Amino acid sequence: MEIYISEEDVLRNIQNKFHEVYPYLKLECYLCPHEQGEGTANNKKLSGDTPIEEIRLIHSFGWIDISEHRTVAEVERDFYRDMGLAIQIFRRSRTGWLQTTRTDNLSLGEQNLIGRESLIAGTEKEAPVQPAD
Repeated sequence: MEIYISEEDVLRNIQNKFHEVYPYLKLECYLCPHEQGEGTANNKKLSGDTPIEEIRLIHSFGWIDISEHRTVAEVERDFYRDMGLAIQIFRRSRTGWLQTTRTDNLSLGEQNLIGRESLIAGTEKEAPVQPAD
């Protein structure tokens, strides 16, 4: 599965395409990238109405592979390397959305399943990340 990103897109379109494929995951875009295993502060999050052309460091268009076997770290890296978009993937939990910081090595399919199971079983596998100042 791939997502097409065009110069005319807004963040919300990309977020919605991703969420259609992975209903227990979402992605958010930020002003700056993060290292694998690190979280991103909420005050750096960009609005879904933000046009791609205003924030991208790399002005290209194309496809990003979001196949279920790919890890969170790989997808986040590709968004930044190929499109210049600093994203963070979140997983649904019983109490809200969690940044997938400690589980970046898991695949999108595994993350989506964990999110689904946490809602069904009422358990959480990872503590929420506190926003950095």
